Amino acid sequence: MANLKEVRNRIATTISTQQITKAMKLVSATKLKKAQDAISQMRPYSDKLYGILMNLAESAKSDRELEKYFEHREVKNVLLIVNSSDKGLCGAYNSNIIKEVKSLLTEKYGKEVNVELKFLGKKAYDYFKKMDVNANTEDMEAFLDLNSDNVFEIGSRVIQDFTQGKYDEVRIVYNKFKNAATQYVTVEKMLPVELSAFEGQETEEGFISNYEFEPSQSEILSNLIPQAVKTQLYRTMLDAQASEHGSRMVAMDKATENAGEMLFDLKLEYNQARQAAITTEILEIVGGAAALEG
Repeated sequence: MANLKEVRNRIATTISTQQITKAMKLVSATKLKKAQDAISQMRPYSDKLYGILMNLAESAKSDRELEKYFEHREVKNVLLIVNSSDKGLCGAYNSNIIKEVKSLLTEKYGKEVNVELKFLGKKAYDYFKKMDVNANTEDMEAFLDLNSDNVFEIGSRVIQDFTQGKYDEVRIVYNKFKNAATQYVTVEKMLPVELSAFEGQETEEGFISNYEFEPSQSEILSNLIPQAVKTQLYRTMLDAQASEHGSRMVAMDKATENAGEMLFDLKLEYNQARQAAITTEILEIVGGAAALEG
């Protein structure tokens, strides 16, 4: 059995760790609320944007100037946008992303396809930098200042690279937020744009309304389609941020609970050691007294 000093030191260390994990849980809960608010605030904008595209989807098919956004080429060069966190202590958040990216590299694309990994967040890069991969770290610190202006700038560069033929396909890998305890890894195609996402959908009244447009539908679409793609990227990053905070909050809550259980066991061990020490002292005193009487 450990001596009393060792057990006291372990109790003090565990209490200190429990205070840290509890504070981290509270911080993550606050950040999660802000991240959820950001998602809620963006939703009306994205819904309206996709609603307009829904009405114009049929027109986009026949517009040759817009073909560059929908062109399906033989997939030889792929960009995977990998969303991960900058910090750890968030459960399986990063490991699930890493597992999904590895699966895409080996099973979906293989060695025949040139895949570039664009890292948004440091943790996934920390893993893949040890491997022979084509890594793009230009925007790795994007989550440090996550706002629409910065994300739309990233999206503009990705769209430009796609339309110029640098990439044949662009996909986003991220953790989709469901609630604080549940996030699931999702892979979304960003480019080429899939018109099927907007075709054949109905409005609340049950039909797609016909509108007269000024300027022309073509001119509107040439602005709306890139905007929709950049909005998709921004939405996935907001989802990823909320998922990170939710995952960290749950992990820190569990760590705080485990620290409490460990404290209970340590205090029990401490009391047993103290009781044993007192019993030993009493026996020594009784033995000494008996020897003096003898």
